[in-house]
Amino acid sequence: MRQTYGLGELLESQVDADPIVQFGRWLAQATEAGLTEPNAMVIATADASGRPSARTVLLKGLDERGFVFYTNQQSRKADDLAANPYCALLFPWHAMERQVRVEGVAEKLPSEEVDAYFATRPRGSQLGAWASQQSQPVASREELDAQYASYERQWPDGTEISTPYFWGGYRIRPEAFEFWQGRTGRLHDRLAYRRTNSSWELVRLQP
Repeated sequence: MRQTYGLGELLESQVDADPIVQFGRWLAQATEAGLTEPNAMVIATADASGRPSARTVLLKGLDERGFVFYTNQQSRKADDLAANPYCALLFPWHAMERQVRVEGVAEKLPSEEVDAYFATRPRGSQLGAWASQQSQPVASREELDAQYASYERQWPDGTEISTPYFWGGYRIRPEAFEFWQGRTGRLHDRLAYRRTNSSWELVRLQP
């Protein structure tokens, strides 16, 4: 199970001075390359005692302020972020022999942003948000399906579904980035950005 890398290179002369701009370029290239869910990202959190946890979520917004995702705020990840807002993101674009790591601090989105996004979700996803008590045990699949069906009856087709009171979003304000490009002989390119006051410092890391 050994893979030889060599699809590309990553040199200092090729990247933007702003890592968010550079990330946007790579995300666009991953999308153009037809990768499955190029906006899928692993978010790693830790609880108050320092125990780590990781899971995959979908990036739903990106601008100069950071990375946005939405979730049930009674979930394990939400509990972790309430206790410890420091977290890390990983975008694993294996088909392009690339990955991006981001470290930052999570903050809750205001309700108006959450409501605006929730209104754009497919109806099934809106109902699913109400039906699932995320991260809590459930006796069976049938019980989960019954919970979903009860909300289908509550909001029949054509009615507007309100945002669940326990549902929300987060923006991860980045403090550090690492862009990784696979190279032959395991001498991978690793370019890291660290925030310094109002600018970013770019350094190359050994593989």
